[in-house]
Amino acid sequence: MISESTGPKTGTRARKMHNFERFMENVNLSKQEIYRRSFDEKQNGGKIKKDSTVVRNLERIFGAVLKISNQKGFKAMSMRDLSRESGLSMGALYNYFSGKDDLLEMLQHQQRQMSATILERSVAEALDPLEKLRSMVVTHLYLSEAMQPWFFFSYMETKNLIGEEREKAIESERATEKMICDILTEGQQQGVFADQDPLLSASLIKAMLQDWYLKRGKYAERKITVERYAEFVMEWIEAFVVKAEVRN
Repeated sequence: MISESTGPKTGTRARKMHNFERFMENVNLSKQEIYRRSFDEKQNGGKIKKDSTVVRNLERIFGAVLKISNQKGFKAMSMRDLSRESGLSMGALYNYFSGKDDLLEMLQHQQRQMSATILERSVAEALDPLEKLRSMVVTHLYLSEAMQPWFFFSYMETKNLIGEEREKAIESERATEKMICDILTEGQQQGVFADQDPLLSASLIKAMLQDWYLKRGKYAERKITVERYAEFVMEWIEAFVVKAEVRN
């Protein structure tokens, strides 16, 4: 059972929601970290020499791809479109990937790796199941707000992946659900969460998280901020999964 000092009464109501601006600073740091990992991979190929150049150019390339894909779709994008939008020559682009298929896999890999790294860190820092669930939900929503074009692109383009890359994308979705399911199961074992089906509950929670970045325009029209959405979703989740005697 969770103690009085860290339990639901203080862990959810007294503790403020994470600040989105502060979260954004951490995301930017994490982006740099992920880009540097890409640099290390490219170093093995011996094509690129400077770390700072890689980080800067990958940001330009990925930003350009997401912008073009939002306007006309990834399939319709040509390498000349990407060269023009990114400001990099065709030769420079091919230093980073061999073609569009390679680029698509690279984008998907970066989004999955960055999301997994940040989510795992947020859960690892939490002290109890309820705080883990809160960290998971809030971090996922803030991350998808900070990287909305990435999340939307990844969701929409998964169908165009084939073979191993498609399996990786599907497994990434399942991994997020499993993370939520494991937290719910842990909370049930500690007597904090109600005995609801943890896998089905995790699927419903995942759907609410996806709704934020897939239907971003709807919430923008209603002037609902990501902080307000995160707060509302957590209130709903707590009412559903936390035992009544623990909440009261």
